[in-house]
Amino acid sequence: MNSLGHKIPGVKECLDLMEQYQMLPNIKHHSIVVARVAEIIANGLIAAGHKLSMDRIIAGALLHDIGKTACLDNDDDHAAKGVEICLAHNLDPIADIVGEHVILTNYSPENNFAEKEIVYYADKRVNHDQVVSLAERLAYILERYGLNNIVRCQAIKSNYTLCQDLEKKMFSFLSFEPVDIPELLIAHQSTILNP
Repeated sequence: MNSLGHKIPGVKECLDLMEQYQMLPNIKHHSIVVARVAEIIANGLIAAGHKLSMDRIIAGALLHDIGKTACLDNDDDHAAKGVEICLAHNLDPIADIVGEHVILTNYSPENNFAEKEIVYYADKRVNHDQVVSLAERLAYILERYGLNNIVRCQAIKSNYTLCQDLEKKMFSFLSFEPVDIPELLIAHQSTILNP
């Protein structure tokens, strides 16, 4: 906790917030798998010499969909709602991660990695609670959210092009490939509970 009272929540606090905001079981399971994928990638990048906060990554991944339940029956932006929830609980250090898990802003291939990029990518690799390729996730998102709207579908495809670029950059530093993540999840002793 810093002098302003802002903090990075631990796993237990994240799970408590999931309960408080009535996160549906399927969204909770998705969030836990996203956190585990993010943890594997972050561990690899840290081992390759990149400076990242594992606490921010885990908390941001666990809470990336904290606003989703409240937005299921309306057109509200669940990422923006998640930021509101984070700020209401003095979780400012993870608000940017939650706010940018759908659409990453200010991404530059030349910059060092940011925690929000790790969570953004991990979220794009998890469909429900299964790890899938970016192409499989894109197909699902287009079907579920594209709604045969050309403009919306183009925006989704553009977002995934950015994610593909991020994947190439990320895995150029990692000792494993994107296809290895499901196997690594099984072998990895996570600090996060299995869903």
